[in-house]
Amino acid sequence: MSASQSRFKTSILKLLNNKWIKWLAILIAAILLFLVGLYISIYIGLFGKVQTIEDISSIKQEQATQLLDKDEKLIGKYYVYDRQPVKFDDLPKHLLEALVATEDSRFYQHDGIDNISLMRVFVKNLILQDKSAGGGSTITLQLAKNLYGRKNYAFFSMLINKFKESIVAKRIEEVYSKDEILTLYLNTVPFSDNTYGIESASLKFFNKSVKDISITEAATLVGTLKANSYYNPRAHLDRSKGRRDVVLSQMKNYGYLSEDSLKYYTDQDLKLDYRSFNHDVGLAPYFREEVKKQLQSILDTLETPDGEKYDLYKDGLIVHTTLDYKMQQLAEEAMQDHMSKLQTAFEKSYGTAAPWETNSRLIEAEINKLPQVKAYKEEGLSDQQIKDSLNVKRPVDLFSWEGDTLHTVSAIDSLKHYLKLLNTGMLSIEPTTGAVRTYIGGIDYRYFKYDHISQSERQIGSTFKPFVYTAAVDDGLDPCTYFSLNKVTYTDYDDWTPSNSGDAEDDPYINYTLEKALSNSVNTISVKVLEEVGIEKVIEQVEKLGITKEMPEEPSLALGVAEINLKELTGAYASYLNNSKPVKPYYITKIEDKAGNVIATFESEIAEEQAFSDYTRQVLLEMMQSTVNKGTATRLRSTYGLTNAIAGKTGTTQNNKDGWFVGLTPNLVTITWVGNDNHSIGFKSTGMGQGANSALPIFAKFYQKLNADSDYKSITGAQFEKPSAKVLRDLDCEPTKRDGFLKRLFKRKEKKKKFN
Repeated sequence: MSASQSRFKTSILKLLNNKWIKWLAILIAAILLFLVGLYISIYIGLFGKVQTIEDISSIKQEQATQLLDKDEKLIGKYYVYDRQPVKFDDLPKHLLEALVATEDSRFYQHDGIDNISLMRVFVKNLILQDKSAGGGSTITLQLAKNLYGRKNYAFFSMLINKFKESIVAKRIEEVYSKDEILTLYLNTVPFSDNTYGIESASLKFFNKSVKDISITEAATLVGTLKANSYYNPRAHLDRSKGRRDVVLSQMKNYGYLSEDSLKYYTDQDLKLDYRSFNHDVGLAPYFREEVKKQLQSILDTLETPDGEKYDLYKDGLIVHTTLDYKMQQLAEEAMQDHMSKLQTAFEKSYGTAAPWETNSRLIEAEINKLPQVKAYKEEGLSDQQIKDSLNVKRPVDLFSWEGDTLHTVSAIDSLKHYLKLLNTGMLSIEPTTGAVRTYIGGIDYRYFKYDHISQSERQIGSTFKPFVYTAAVDDGLDPCTYFSLNKVTYTDYDDWTPSNSGDAEDDPYINYTLEKALSNSVNTISVKVLEEVGIEKVIEQVEKLGITKEMPEEPSLALGVAEINLKELTGAYASYLNNSKPVKPYYITKIEDKAGNVIATFESEIAEEQAFSDYTRQVLLEMMQSTVNKGTATRLRSTYGLTNAIAGKTGTTQNNKDGWFVGLTPNLVTITWVGNDNHSIGFKSTGMGQGANSALPIFAKFYQKLNADSDYKSITGAQFEKPSAKVLRDLDCEPTKRDGFLKRLFKRKEKKKKFN
């Protein structure tokens, strides 16, 4: 042994004999022994179950239920986690490249644990203190975390979870191919705004399926994975764009993009087409809520192949509905356009005498209905203390047609604000099936959860009159029968005297035919027709039309004092276009499980028997076309320029509380209602509150939009059936006739009578 070798050996022996070195070696050995022991104890399950190969082979993830329109376009979803899985073939190549380049560049080389990356992290991060070295996590490790989550332990929680994930990651690599791992990862990874999976994220931020996203869009979504809240493109557009450009640079660094392509894509602005699937916003929220209620009842009757109950929020069901996505959009636009203008005119008409500001009894009654008032009373607060509390001003987000804004208001201020707001309901159905095509339950679901289609019952006013005339004609009354305009006081009904709108100008000696009377919505004649046919026969007719509400047995029934659900009313009116048979509006056509297997189907519910004759149907259709062409709904022609084949009926209730319009075209029935949710508040004048002004314009604007869209030619261009020769002959008479002298003399004695 040479002298130098001897000296080296001596130095080593001295070093080993150094007590500090000995302690360091013992410490390192102990740490290694502890880590090995911890790993083994985790592996054998002492810290809870570690997923086995079998568990991993049968991964089951919670999936959102999808709600589709009649053409399978996504309307909305029901979910706990907004997840919507896709197949590998649906993932564009540039998305996969962006993911691998950014999150795990050695993905195709490692077996779940990238030892080279871990060593790099150890050297750069721990020794050289280079924070840019990354975390050494692989896509497979992240997938393990996404699939099974993490638990909190008393000690070494992070270390235990990391060890568990490394074991699971190895097993994932044994079970699945690299393509399958990427698919699983992209279907489970959390994106911004509580969104899980790439398909849901793509639909939410770019309103398109993942298979259609561009390179920049893919890079944007991948970029959010680093910190999905911090890089949320909806909330932090510039920050998200910067992160997107980092992803694009990574794609260039690993050979997926050229230098020129990098410059081209980073120069592009980040543009979103954001579509929230929050249930309170988005398209048709009232419809989605109503369908959800039906689904919950339906699923209670169904079982999975394993005998379990389906879970609406987790089982990835596919619900096919009757709604027409684009038609719904047009209907909502028409409603918003009209209601915003009507609200302004409504408030202006009252000026400083608005009941929501000056009617103390009304305001006090509404205050006492507030949930917080009830809570205050239960706490034992005095009336003055309650009043003081309600007058405390706080920042509140208030609905406004000009755009929602944060206002500093008290609870009483807020109550008055919402008291003045008009609301609406609108339903369109296919008359031959009852399939619902549009559904608007109110002006804004975020602030008004009450559904004016499925929940509300309001007086329907003159929209009831066609049912009276239907019963009369079906009972044999000649359409050219003349009835006088004159007012009559019915002594057996508290001297009730029905009158006509603007009756001061009416000539009591003028007589109208049924067509003239209905098209001009003449109250006095409607009551006389009811008297002619009899209340019992009218109620019987209403029952045949599928209306289940009990009708008041009194003459005012002719003027629509009955409160009827809008959905039933629409189904009844469909009979005039459906071989005299009413229908029941329906929403769901079929339900599939996540694999596409049909588990339930639904068909239209159409009455088996005709509610009235073909002759009566044709007569009433002709009469209601006169309403549009010559009667109370002529503004459809004059103001809105509609040339479609339209039959209709306007409706206005007592004290202008409700405005209605029924629009019938050969292939679509549409009914609109407008009013205030508080029955004490009506329109200031009949001119503003009448159905022709308050409700008809929604239909008119809706049809203007349909006319402008060639996709709806089958609806807008359809024509009514040609009436029979007998119908045309029976309607061929002068619409008005004036009494002679003797008849006028006799009528003077008929101003009071009993109702027959």
